[in-house]
Amino acid sequence: MPESPPPAADAPRARPARTTGTRASSRRGTTARSAARSGKVLPPPVLVEVRRGELVESRHRGHVVQVDASGRLEQGIGDPEIEVTLRSAVKPFALVALVESGAADDLRLSHSELAVMAASHTGEDMHVRTLQAVFRRAGVTQALLACGTAGMPLDQVTATRLARQGEAAGPIRHMCSGFHAASILLSRYSDWSLEDYDRPDHPSQVACRSAVARAFGQRPGALHTAVDDCGLATFAFPLVDIARAFALLADPAGVASDPARSAMAPALTRIRDAMLASPEMVGGNGEVLDTRLMRAKPGRLVSKSGAEGLRGVGLLPGARGPTSGAAGLALRIEDGDGFARAARSVTVEALSQLNALSDQELRSLSAHHQPQVRSAAGSVVAQSVPDFVLAPISELV
Repeated sequence: MPESPPPAADAPRARPARTTGTRASSRRGTTARSAARSGKVLPPPVLVEVRRGELVESRHRGHVVQVDASGRLEQGIGDPEIEVTLRSAVKPFALVALVESGAADDLRLSHSELAVMAASHTGEDMHVRTLQAVFRRAGVTQALLACGTAGMPLDQVTATRLARQGEAAGPIRHMCSGFHAASILLSRYSDWSLEDYDRPDHPSQVACRSAVARAFGQRPGALHTAVDDCGLATFAFPLVDIARAFALLADPAGVASDPARSAMAPALTRIRDAMLASPEMVGGNGEVLDTRLMRAKPGRLVSKSGAEGLRGVGLLPGARGPTSGAAGLALRIEDGDGFARAARSVTVEALSQLNALSDQELRSLSAHHQPQVRSAAGSVVAQSVPDFVLAPISELV
């Protein structure tokens, strides 16, 4: 594993972590890596403690890795080489297939329309109306959507309203309906069959798989493939490769290091810009961290979560200071983060330690930095607290 380069003379100094017990957590990460070299099996380091009063009620373990624009590992904790599934974090990269085909130009897709196709949205009316407009222009029916309806919409206000009106949520309110729509539109533009667009061997899925492979510098046949809950493919990669892919998304023209990736730069730039311009389409108007991050630091952070405690964040040039280059951040919560609290907490804390969030920006994200549980009377009864320090990779090897 390469040693991290020395900091530039004008590089900003890292701020101390805002939690307690961080030095112990850093040692845990170092010990875990040392144990791996010796053949011992130890659990990943604790990243978040859930505190209820004076008690530590539970702990979330996991891994964090940050790379620079060249893909070199700079800071992290845990195992950067652990293989994890991208789940919905695959969407911005797979969407390249639609843009490169010419379909996005043919349909004159707006930023909002393209962003919702890279989204795990909350099923609000704005998401539905945006997709319906695209379906109408393309002359296809939303009845083609094969993503299902289970557990949707995610937005509770919308779900309550639909229930009160006796209306069942359709597939278009599914969090992955935009991603499915992209495959339908690609198929319509390319004169491929529409009804079976979700088959793994369908040309639209082959095209998406090829786009993901190029973004990650692999051959399509070498990808470790799995099926996401919505029925479309997702892929597994080492966590550090996910960080590298998000560095590419942050600065496609500046980071691309080979002809295949360089050729993707225009499409990735268009997708990135759509996500940055319409963050509410990537998540929703509520407390969705991907949306809140991009709103808190507009034009500097591009974020996409995946299920089971995964998130990738692309840091655009200037995100960590006026002279900073692009970077990529990826994290994975080992237990899958069923309560959707640990990944949010770790994401905000890691960005803070990387000097990517000002004090004001950090305060604006406090609900995600230290998620709280309140009693029926409104009192805080429990809180998730990040408890780790990102260390230079050279200290962990």
